[in-house]
Amino acid sequence: MDRRTFIQQSSLLSLGLASAPYLSHAGGNIQERKFRVSLNPYAIGVSINQEEMIDKAVAYNFEAILPVPAQLMEMSPGKFDEFLAKKEAHNLTWDAAGLPVDFRKDKATFEEGIKDLPKVATILRKAGVSRVGTWIMPSHDELPYLDNFKQHSERLGKAAQLLGDEGLKLGFEYVGTKNLKIINRYPFVGTLKEVQDLIAEIGHPNLGVQLDSFHWYTSSESVADLEKLTNEQIVTCDLNDATAGRTIPEQIDGERQLPGDSGLIDLKGFMQALVTIGYDGPVRAEPFNAKLNAMDNEQALAATSKAMWRTVNLI
Repeated sequence: MDRRTFIQQSSLLSLGLASAPYLSHAGGNIQERKFRVSLNPYAIGVSINQEEMIDKAVAYNFEAILPVPAQLMEMSPGKFDEFLAKKEAHNLTWDAAGLPVDFRKDKATFEEGIKDLPKVATILRKAGVSRVGTWIMPSHDELPYLDNFKQHSERLGKAAQLLGDEGLKLGFEYVGTKNLKIINRYPFVGTLKEVQDLIAEIGHPNLGVQLDSFHWYTSSESVADLEKLTNEQIVTCDLNDATAGRTIPEQIDGERQLPGDSGLIDLKGFMQALVTIGYDGPVRAEPFNAKLNAMDNEQALAATSKAMWRTVNLI
């Protein structure tokens, strides 16, 4: 199906100063934003490949792009070098790649997936990617908390070691929504404190947190909680807003809003905390929003860029 290419002029004009520097006042000192606004097209319903991401990122004022290991591995050596040179020429950095290992199912599934991780880690390192992320399901139908904790520690410890051999960091995203905490019999890791406990148990130095403003909000956490973190402890960060008309316990993981669309989440405080601790990684939208997914590529890109830079402007 052909994509419509028409974009309302106002949507494009609203991006005007998006690439300008942003400064923030905290404690009387002026601090410069170090994080980069990233394009993760698949999280906003945009179907483009790795090479197309460069042109779309430039057109819509994104500063980083999602690495897709499978597509990087399919490139010929010449195409690979050409792609990286073009990315560098446009001053684009990398987002975090997704962990391509299913560690949530049975042992055989995990062992089959972990076999290919060294190859994936090698191509990511060659491409200059330094971050990988995954999410933790906050409940399980068969494993009680301690048994599940042990299984996660063992499996994710193996993944962390293989990624660390190539200089890659691995981030864990905790999921705070109540509906996923109670969907199975046994609750599991679903707060910042709990995911830090999991990281400490595994003990690898290349582990950190994948923050998400939505899960920070649904876990009833504070700006002070974020300010206790260091830049080194954060691997990547998702920006989303909650759905109006719902209380915190009523929020649904698969129904979020673009940052700033509802105003329920204190994104100004969230972003200011990132500046205060000097976070220098990627920040991207991951709204899982049906309305956004129904848009054509160009409209979705414009809407997401507008929302992201509107949020950056809060600080």
